[in-house]
Amino acid sequence: MGGMRYPQLALGTTPSSTITLVSNSFEIGPVQVGEGRLFLIAGPCVIESEAHAAKMADAIQRIAADLNIPYIFKASYDKANRTSVKSYRGPGLKEGVRILGKIARDTGLPVLTDVHEAADCEPVAEAVDVLQIPAFLCRQTDLLVAAGKTGRAVNIKKGQFVAPSDMTHTVEKVKSTGNDRISLTERGSSFGYNNLVVDFRSLAIMRKIAPVVFDGTHSVQQPSAANGVSGGQPEFIPLLARAAVAAGIDGLFLEVHDDPANAKSDGANALRLDLLKPLLENLLEIHAAAS
Repeated sequence: MGGMRYPQLALGTTPSSTITLVSNSFEIGPVQVGEGRLFLIAGPCVIESEAHAAKMADAIQRIAADLNIPYIFKASYDKANRTSVKSYRGPGLKEGVRILGKIARDTGLPVLTDVHEAADCEPVAEAVDVLQIPAFLCRQTDLLVAAGKTGRAVNIKKGQFVAPSDMTHTVEKVKSTGNDRISLTERGSSFGYNNLVVDFRSLAIMRKIAPVVFDGTHSVQQPSAANGVSGGQPEFIPLLARAAVAAGIDGLFLEVHDDPANAKSDGANALRLDLLKPLLENLLEIHAAAS
């Protein structure tokens, strides 16, 4: 599981200012988590095809390299929590792991993907660097323990129904395996039907537990609000992302797509690829100022 290769990050002109450090920092390949440097997790919601996933990884990697921002590619091999039984879920475990492994080898990037079942954790860990626990499953003990046992970094999305301070218990489940390479992701809380709201206090609260990532795209999602699929308000992604970076976060999570209108999952809340670079430029300036 430890044979991936990573290129050295290119030297750039991005300010090296730091925000307040967290106590349990760790590395994911070349990405320093919790050391004060903003990193990016980005990619399409789901693997739509091998060619599309590779195209998105390459395009985002180029942008990240230009801005000297550490980058982790993300895509799901199976979206097991789609609203409708008719919705596209992805290529499945075997083919999805093969594609993710190939992207990791070809690009040298760290790779993240969701896991929904404990039995998937070990085979998925052979190909990726970060196992992500979906928000709906953040209290599933068997899944958390299985993910922790792989030794891979574990990114846990805070449930829409969970108080930020209660994520302590979730983190302890993973730590019980001896794995403390854990980050927490804020993605909004349920606010009535089909709506989410971000309580920015949660960023500071959870950063006392583990490094914190802000999910700027799922936070503008309108769950199950579009006749069997989720809607969204992507025009508010920059607003929430700016606020999160100013508040102090370790990483930024964005679902990015070159054609959101025709995306097979979560297109309604995805960031358009051509908007990524100007957004990141703005966020890096805010990060430097906030530091």
